[in-house]
Amino acid sequence: MIIEKNKVVVVDYKLQKDNAQGELVEETTGRDPLKFIFGIGMMIPGFEAELEGKEAGEEVAFQVPSEDAYGEYQDEALIDLAIQNFEVDGKVDFDNLKTGKMITMQDTQGGVHHGMIKKVGLEQVQVDFNHPMAGQDLFFTVNIREVREATESELDHGHVHE
Repeated sequence: MIIEKNKVVVVDYKLQKDNAQGELVEETTGRDPLKFIFGIGMMIPGFEAELEGKEAGEEVAFQVPSEDAYGEYQDEALIDLAIQNFEVDGKVDFDNLKTGKMITMQDTQGGVHHGMIKKVGLEQVQVDFNHPMAGQDLFFTVNIREVREATESELDHGHVHE
């Protein structure tokens, strides 16, 4: 069975920055494999494009440029927010505001945004809302373990069931 829209795909992968000699970011081999429904937006576009049409048992290695991964780094996503945005019960917990900490914030329309604290000042906190891998080319080595039909329930729920 080939990889195409609405198929469940199970893979082991190794992710490196830039190329096959790049820094190791993540590896699933020997642990839990990655399981996803192909073609419904669960994976970055460049990853899916390279797997489409492949079959279980194949191993592929490929580079995904940043624009087909997590996008280019956008300077306008680095935002200075008033310290009052971080108040809880009228007080700012400076012990909890640490450079490098990932935070989740909600905008006035209810949208959820994830960011990383870059700087903490007395009046402002600088938060980077770019994906941590934005602007980064990626290199994958993928071993395709399994390809199967997604069940009706999996398609309804938008994720793979065990």
